[in-house]
Amino acid sequence: MAVKQAAVQELQGRMADAGHGVIREGHGCVFGFVHPEGSRLTDLAERAGLTKQAVGEVVDDLVRLGYVVRAPDPTDGRAKLVRLTEKGEEALALGNRIFDDIERRWAQQLGEDRMAGLRETLEELHVLLGEPMPAPV
Repeated sequence: MAVKQAAVQELQGRMADAGHGVIREGHGCVFGFVHPEGSRLTDLAERAGLTKQAVGEVVDDLVRLGYVVRAPDPTDGRAKLVRLTEKGEEALALGNRIFDDIERRWAQQLGEDRMAGLRETLEELHVLLGEPMPAPV
């Protein structure tokens, strides 16, 4: 099993146990890149490295599920911001705690220095490959 697959599988299982079983890996293009004050759909798509249409479908799904809302952009009356609802903020915080727990467990098994080196190497690979990095939470 690939490392990412193992982490995602554990994340989804624990999210489901906490009542968020409808969240799937594809929702990460919103949860991983939305800013606390909200993000425009075009910005989410650019950060996620996906088309506006693809991210729009994910946003529609998350709106239906109650995790995000579309709100007027106070700086541009024509634009909308995608914002997490309280339920979405809770799910994001839980997901972050689960990932932190997974990393902590791996660091205990591999050693802090090796885990820090692994994280640094993966971040460098993201840059080299031109892949988007999730927004800091």
